Amino acid sequence: MASEQSSGGGGGGTELGQFLRARRTQTLPEQVGLTVGPGLRRTPGLRREELATLAGMSIDYYVRLERGKETRPSPAVLDALARALRLDDAEHQHLRELAARAARYAPEPPPPPSRTVRPHLKLILETLRPSPAYVISRSMDLLAWNPGGLALYAGIADWPAGQRNLARYLFLHPDARGLFPDWDEQVRGCVARLRSLAGTAPDAPDLTRLVGELVVKSPDFARLWECYDVIGRKQLQKTFHHPEVGVLTLAGQSMQLEGTPGQRLGVYTADPGTPDHDAMLLLDLTAPETAGGGQETKAGRQRRTGP
Repeated sequence: MASEQSSGGGGGGTELGQFLRARRTQTLPEQVGLTVGPGLRRTPGLRREELATLAGMSIDYYVRLERGKETRPSPAVLDALARALRLDDAEHQHLRELAARAARYAPEPPPPPSRTVRPHLKLILETLRPSPAYVISRSMDLLAWNPGGLALYAGIADWPAGQRNLARYLFLHPDARGLFPDWDEQVRGCVARLRSLAGTAPDAPDLTRLVGELVVKSPDFARLWECYDVIGRKQLQKTFHHPEVGVLTLAGQSMQLEGTPGQRLGVYTADPGTPDHDAMLLLDLTAPETAGGGQETKAGRQRRTGP
């Protein structure tokens, strides 16, 4: 039997091998139709030879893939591994992207993301009030916000503007666990998003700094990072147990912004006339005005207080 210890490869092949190993060790034999005999299995999930057999390849070839020493698997090999591991469409696509990078025929990397938020986007944030809204970078840094968008994440305003990052908040802020009743689901989705980004931009400085910090400071993050999930459960609604306005459940939407690589707009809404909308309105009315991101305009002040 080949050794189950993973050895280092180089470059993109290492990332491809890490993904395969993570998926293999998290796939139970019963999930892929294998019968487990009596006795203790020392290997979590599938053994290497089991996965190689399911995918129709030699054990030696698969070991080279997992160790990052084979960097040009064919599309047919990738498809066979995806079937054997029961990957969904998003995971299958991630596997292809990792293989493309390992083979050095990946497309040109996108330009470095800008942290500058254009003035008209800040105006959009203001016009969305009382809905909490913000602009974030690809690595989840808060770049701009309206008052409710910042106040929704209770306590994050206590951090300096340059430290405000939604992933950092989830794992390191003392108020985060109390804010989200489904904190476990929230953090799994957060790590999956960062893992997916790491597969295609592993050397991005903004990402490597954030991941390095969280791996050191948060055992929960370090554990989830090693699981190598690349998709999270998409939530149409989020419930917040907010210390200032009580419990509110809001519908969330996130969208890519044109002309600003890596920046996304996040907005939360509630149906007018509902307790959730009342709580959202109260949050907007009582949140401090913050000049660092979504500074209130003269029109906004008139809308809130009258001419």
